[in-house]
Amino acid sequence: MVNLYFDEAAELVRLKDEMYDVLKTPYREIDVQIPVRMDNGELRVLRGYRVQHNGARGPYKGGVRYHPSVDLDEVRALASLMTWKTALLDLPFGGAKGGVGVDPTGMSQRELEALTRRFTLAISHVIGVNRDVPAPDVNTNAQVMAWMMDAYSSRYGYSPAIVTGKPLDLGGAPGREAATGRGVVFVLEAAAKHWGLHLGSLQVVIQGFGNVGSWAARELHLRGVRVVAVSDLSGGAFRADGLDVPTLVAWAHARRPMSELPDCEHITNDVLLELPCDVLIPAALGEVIHVGNAHLVQARVIVEAANNPTTPEADKVLDDMGVHIVPDVLANAGGVTGSYFEWAQNIQQFRWKEDRFNAELHDAMVRAFTATTAFADRHAVSLRKAAFAIGIERVARAARLRGYI
Repeated sequence: MVNLYFDEAAELVRLKDEMYDVLKTPYREIDVQIPVRMDNGELRVLRGYRVQHNGARGPYKGGVRYHPSVDLDEVRALASLMTWKTALLDLPFGGAKGGVGVDPTGMSQRELEALTRRFTLAISHVIGVNRDVPAPDVNTNAQVMAWMMDAYSSRYGYSPAIVTGKPLDLGGAPGREAATGRGVVFVLEAAAKHWGLHLGSLQVVIQGFGNVGSWAARELHLRGVRVVAVSDLSGGAFRADGLDVPTLVAWAHARRPMSELPDCEHITNDVLLELPCDVLIPAALGEVIHVGNAHLVQARVIVEAANNPTTPEADKVLDDMGVHIVPDVLANAGGVTGSYFEWAQNIQQFRWKEDRFNAELHDAMVRAFTATTAFADRHAVSLRKAAFAIGIERVARAARLRGYI
């Protein structure tokens, strides 16, 4: 799917044939064995991956996820997306991704720490402050980044800039935790202005209430926007006059399922995607909007907070229906942009105030949205094709200037 988007955008910018393999295929792929001794004495042997897609514009950058679906093909696709995302935001990074094929649900802290340290040391020879900088992703968080940093530092000396998304006490940046969800809302604000929508009157549906979805909901609540439905793995909660976001946040923080939230209608995740609303924010896993349900989507605008939530076939259906889609490489780029700010602060050994972090994030997201819409309008193409095209042009230019070809 990612390669299809690449091919369409590469044709648009008339990318030379000799550049295709350089930009389309990963530079390096790591597949490692991770033996972990469980609390019950069992030895589990897991597989871990790190794919470094392209580093023409700077150190590789991308998250690490723990999920049963993780395999080399998924990590390849996500690493490619990171290359175009960092280029679109004009960050001095390339693209990478990593992960372990495991279900962390129910694992103890000791087991998760052992897994993280073993994985980090297994890939430590190909990551580095100026080589490859991991970050949190699905089912990983600031604590996991702290373990990664410590494992790497035990071998190479104290290196806070080796990962981003760390706890504040270990060099994390104020504002980084909220950056992806906050960036989603910054882009939605810009989109509403661009398409003549009144933000305060919009009804928003959010699939997924983890870090990204919950912070997006909080930012929308601060702006007086009605969030009418949210969901997690257990299912969804719907209320036509709007859900109480502070209650949702507290409920999620207590690890209580949304399917048991009181004073609302309980729905499935599939039904949630088909609710009548102005804005749909898929903030969970990929491929949730597909050819089988795209025609049932009633939202006027989709802001892709998750990675790859819409299949190419569904993308075409939605485009024919006149639905505006803000693609993932733009919509959820607040995370990697915030990671850049954190990385820069670690290198400089100087911490910004959160107000500056948020102001810089806002400017970067709006600047990228403006560039993408200008390209899309100029070439009469979708925002997705425009975003990929901008990224491809920038990476190709960097590769030529560095003498890769």
